[in-house]
Amino acid sequence: MTVTRSERIPEFVDVLAAAARIAPHAHVTPVLRSRTLDALAGAELFFKCENFQRVGAFKFRGACNAVWALSDIDAAHGVVTHSSGNHGAALALAAKTRGIPAHVVVPEGAVKSKLAAIEAYGAQLYFCAPNMAAREAMAAQVQASTGPTLVHPFTDPLVIAGQGTAALELANEIDGLAAVVTPIGGGGLIGGTAIAVSGCAKGTRIFAAEPEGADEAWQSLQRGVRVTEHRPETVCDGLRGTLGEINFDLLRHYGVEILRVSDAETLAAQRLIGERMKIIVEPSSAIVLAAVLRYRDRFAGQRVGLVVTGGNVE
Repeated sequence: MTVTRSERIPEFVDVLAAAARIAPHAHVTPVLRSRTLDALAGAELFFKCENFQRVGAFKFRGACNAVWALSDIDAAHGVVTHSSGNHGAALALAAKTRGIPAHVVVPEGAVKSKLAAIEAYGAQLYFCAPNMAAREAMAAQVQASTGPTLVHPFTDPLVIAGQGTAALELANEIDGLAAVVTPIGGGGLIGGTAIAVSGCAKGTRIFAAEPEGADEAWQSLQRGVRVTEHRPETVCDGLRGTLGEINFDLLRHYGVEILRVSDAETLAAQRLIGERMKIIVEPSSAIVLAAVLRYRDRFAGQRVGLVVTGGNVE
């Protein structure tokens, strides 16, 4: 049986290849510290600030890797995806760097500033109902009618490998990390992070912070089967996606632990980051600090890497 792109689980070598492929286009983002937040957490915190990445989010890494891995023939037909915002903007910009068309399906009610960014990078927008089934159906329709390559926001192996380059940079810059924490929505970032960290920093524990109102990843691990029917209710608009099958496999393979966090804790962490670090981050990013503060005993006295995923807020 032929293994398609969507079925192949990426490996550490794919993360290394992605790092080389996106190097001419993506930023190496800074790692910032805060003594005040260290004191609150009782740990040494290292914030990998992807809010300073192009399009203001880590998503550019995966989109860029997927776009530049296309053959010239496939690239000429463009790319299509569905996204609540950041991945759509990232794919639009990545397509622009290669001079190819981009089509982005967005759910009704998406953050206006994110939609404006997608349009500003030259993508064509298509609106659909705010659920994953509608998003995927519309993307399939666009693909069938115009012929672009589908670049799924979190199940595409090239996207997953690209997202892992953020943790690769973090682990290579900061020695002795006991743990790395990322947010989890569809699971592309945590999947890539698990691959990268396991490949270059063996023994480092991997955690994913998830909203209590959108905790299908936690439920999936508890039940041992992937939960796909849920109605997300969270302020973290970037974490409302349904966990992908390949992403669920990566969670189990690498022993990722899910930490559930309330929206109130996330918004409090977002304010702390703004006040103490003087940077703007999305709730979907601040959730990593909220998780460390809520589960303080898991990280006390340790060096902890936190992937701050984006800063696109209204």
